Amino acid sequence: MKILVMQCSSTAYRCPIKYKFFDMNNETLLSKGLVEKVESESWVLHHNPTNKPIKDISVDEPDYTCAISAILTALTDKNCGVIQSIQEIDAVGFRVVHGGEKYSKPLIITPDVENFLEECSAMAPLHNPYNIAGIKACENLLPNVPMVAMFDTAFHQTMPAKAFLYGIPYEAYEKHGVRRYGFHGMSHQYVSERTAVLMDKPLSQLKIITCHLGNGASLAAIQYGKSVDTSMGFTPLDGPIMNTRCGGIDPAIFPYLMKKEGLSMEHMDSYLNSRSGVLGLSGVSGDFRKIILSAQKGNERAEIALDVFAYTIKKFIGQYMAAMNGVDAIIFTAGIGENSPSLRAKICTGMEFIGVEIDPCRNDITGVEREISAAGSKIKLFVIPTNEELMIARETRAVCASLA
Repeated sequence: MKILVMQCSSTAYRCPIKYKFFDMNNETLLSKGLVEKVESESWVLHHNPTNKPIKDISVDEPDYTCAISAILTALTDKNCGVIQSIQEIDAVGFRVVHGGEKYSKPLIITPDVENFLEECSAMAPLHNPYNIAGIKACENLLPNVPMVAMFDTAFHQTMPAKAFLYGIPYEAYEKHGVRRYGFHGMSHQYVSERTAVLMDKPLSQLKIITCHLGNGASLAAIQYGKSVDTSMGFTPLDGPIMNTRCGGIDPAIFPYLMKKEGLSMEHMDSYLNSRSGVLGLSGVSGDFRKIILSAQKGNERAEIALDVFAYTIKKFIGQYMAAMNGVDAIIFTAGIGENSPSLRAKICTGMEFIGVEIDPCRNDITGVEREISAAGSKIKLFVIPTNEELMIARETRAVCASLA
């Protein structure tokens, strides 16, 4: 069974579309790629077939239908393709950010599902509308192929009420679904399952804290294979500070700044989502690589931004250790978690008293799977590259098999 996995994001992001194409008979990656914005009105597809050179292909128009059409053409190209015909694509799996409380498992996409995702768009305005755009484009281009949605929020539906309810009138939850949902569920699920393999223990016996640290950052407390708490909330804005997102702050700040700065609701949304985080603190960039370089050159604000980021991650780790009455392993994943030894060290330093000891030599890695805890550390530390696309492909295969 060959499965195409799509992640469609806002056009505000550098990479509006990412894809991976798997042969799920042996879980082999046949090809991967991304559609990148190179200019304000121009997109290019970086097509990377396994065992073949990367090929850059211009996208005729900067929209999802043209971009996905370019991907399908590349997959079947006689020189850089990996299949003879699009008829070999058996299913398409999609990452969908918000599924509310209604969807806690992957499912076939129907018009009713699409309508509900539209309703959820208000809770994930930078994600769901673009997820839907990618789905509709694929439906038009591959009309007879099953489409399966897997939700970022689904993994966290095991959280108890004490973890997902906010301290506001209960009617807000009953009438409007205002609660903590959590995101990055597929990543947290994947790396927790890999942790069990690396520790050679059943997942059902482990307490794990997973740190998905990328442009968006979230942590999850995973007790015996189930998410019992997570840092992102009603929207992906909550939690630790991120590249351009403020993370959790005193909500009274919103009306205060709106009044002082004369900001509309729309401007306030942009202020919190696009101008804050380490970008806002450092004044340098939302790119952690640039901030680290700037800090190394003596930029005090850049160093402060990194300190605040590491400190907020550390606080969540402490909270989740208390919530689970201990922890067996702490996992670092995603762009920063996988590729920044200095930030991993900054986060772990100062937690030796609770059994967290990082090994500087083991930690000196980027992008590879490895234990990085010191020999005497009571709590295991791991770097585990995430693979959300493989999780989506596995679940898509299972959903399609259930229809046979």
